[in-house]
Amino acid sequence: MTVVFAAAPVIPNFGGGSSQFACERANRLFCPNWVSRNWATVLWPALRQHVELTLIAVAIGFVLSTALALTAYRRHWVERPVLIITAILYTIPSLALFELLEPLPGFGLSRTTAEVALVSYTLLILFRNTLTGLREVPAEVRDAARGMGMSDRQSLLRVELPLALPAIIAGLRIATVTVISLATVASLIDNEGLGSPILAAISNEVFKTELIVAGGMAVLLALLADGLLVLLQRRLTPWTRARAV
Repeated sequence: MTVVFAAAPVIPNFGGGSSQFACERANRLFCPNWVSRNWATVLWPALRQHVELTLIAVAIGFVLSTALALTAYRRHWVERPVLIITAILYTIPSLALFELLEPLPGFGLSRTTAEVALVSYTLLILFRNTLTGLREVPAEVRDAARGMGMSDRQSLLRVELPLALPAIIAGLRIATVTVISLATVASLIDNEGLGSPILAAISNEVFKTELIVAGGMAVLLALLADGLLVLLQRRLTPWTRARAV
C-alpha cells in the first residue's frame, strides 16, 4: 500500500541569516522590513500603474458618457438605446469581458484590453448621473436664462451644467471607486497595478504581508480618490453648502 502525503505550503526562501529576514522566516502576519525592501521595486510601481489605469479609464468614460448624455438631453430618443447598451456592458462579469476582448485583433493580453473593459464599466453610471443632473435643473431656471437672452449653448454651459455638477460628481465618485476595484482584476490581462502583487500573494498560501499591504493600498486609494472628489464638489458648488446652512 502506497501512502501519499499532502505537500505543505512552502514558505518563501528569503535567504541569508541576517536579522532583517527574521520576520519572514518566522512567517509572521506582517513584516515591515519586507515592505521597506520592496516599496521601490514592487509596491510603488504597482500603485503608480493602478493610478494610471484608473485615471485613463475614468477620463475616457467621462468624455464618452458626457457626450452621450448631452445628446440624449437634446434628443430624447437617444436615451433608451444608450441605456440598453451600457447596461449590458455593465452587467457582464469582468473576467468574462476580459475573455471576450482578448481574442479580438489589436487587443490580446495588453493594457488596451484592460482599459476598454474598465471604460465600459463607467459608462452607465456616468451617463445616467449626468443626464439626471441635467434634467433636474428647474424649468424656471432655464426660462430665466432664456429671458436674459442666453442661447441654448450659453444656458447649457453657464447654467444647466453647473447646477448638474453635484449629480455628475456623484457619478464620478461611484465610477472611480468601481474602476479602482476592477483594476485589481485587470492585472490578469496586463500584469499591472496593485492586482499584480495581490495575485502573487494569493498564490503563496503562507506569506501574507504582500497581500495585506497591496490590498490595503487599493482600499486607501479608493478612499483617497473618493475624498478628493468630495472636496472638488464642495469647491465647484459652494452654493450647495450655503443652502445646507
